[in-house]
Amino acid sequence: MNFASDNVAGVSPEILAAIEAANHGAATPYGGDDITQRLERRFAEIFEHEVAVFPVATGTAANVLALAALTPPWGALYCHEDAHIANHECGAPEFFTGGAKLVPLSGEHGKLTVETLSSHLAGKGVVHHVQPASISITQQTEAGTLYTPDEVAALSALAREHGLGLHMDGARFANAIVGLGCSPAAITWRAGVDALSFGATKNGALAAEAVIFFDKAKAAEIGFRRKRGGHLVSKQRFLSAQLDGYLNDDLWLRNARHANAMAARLGAGLAALPGTRLVHPVEGNEVFVALSESSVAQLQREGFGFYRWGEEPVLRLVTAFDTRVEAVDAFLAAVSRCSSTP
Repeated sequence: MNFASDNVAGVSPEILAAIEAANHGAATPYGGDDITQRLERRFAEIFEHEVAVFPVATGTAANVLALAALTPPWGALYCHEDAHIANHECGAPEFFTGGAKLVPLSGEHGKLTVETLSSHLAGKGVVHHVQPASISITQQTEAGTLYTPDEVAALSALAREHGLGLHMDGARFANAIVGLGCSPAAITWRAGVDALSFGATKNGALAAEAVIFFDKAKAAEIGFRRKRGGHLVSKQRFLSAQLDGYLNDDLWLRNARHANAMAARLGAGLAALPGTRLVHPVEGNEVFVALSESSVAQLQREGFGFYRWGEEPVLRLVTAFDTRVEAVDAFLAAVSRCSSTP
């Protein structure tokens, strides 16, 4: 029973079927196929807005290509100190932007605030300083929490005031939509987001993400950047088929709804047990719980998989589209046993 990440899950049968269906006959390579060609129309319907869509195979590729379009080499890129781009992408944002400086900032429950950002937007026009250029936020955050549309809009207003671009890392975008109960448009372009890394892999795809721009003019260079960076796939139809299958019949939302429900069950169960403490609100498909060292060790001995977060014994538990109720309840029973053991 592995709660370490939603990346441990397999692939949705519907997406495997979409890949198999795409595996018949010949198709124009490098995105000239019919499936890729219709993706922009499908995303435009979902977001209620014209979009430029660039499928890629990894979340890192989606993030860095979007950020490279918004941030010059001499730019400052503001993000939360726990952001994936700051801690888990091996310098790829700096590499793909040509040297832009990441400026990690603190924030409660994984969120950036206008107040924190305002105090760091300095040095504009001073040749000795990197120039404020872009802000990247994660939805849902690395703490499993969600930015509301109003919070995104406030950050966007600050970005516009200072001439900055606003990027959203949406590796768990579907979980955020379900958790917030809002439309995709409400927390993206209507709230002022310029570019979105639209994630699918964590929510049932094999390997498929997309860079989405809500102003096609700002995406003018992405095609070249994607090719130059080695992320233009020749048999593009198999990436696009995953995204097409993901969107079909709202699979992306159904998968996220189940994952979120399992996290809610897990979080509520843990909160009711003695000797446990939820570190962040459970708003998506991630649960952060503080346990004793002895409980953590016992859970490991019993074969449960999880990710240890920080120095304190805090576990990150992630549920997925295929997480079973029985697995959640087994983990809760194990924690209960550990907590009651002297």
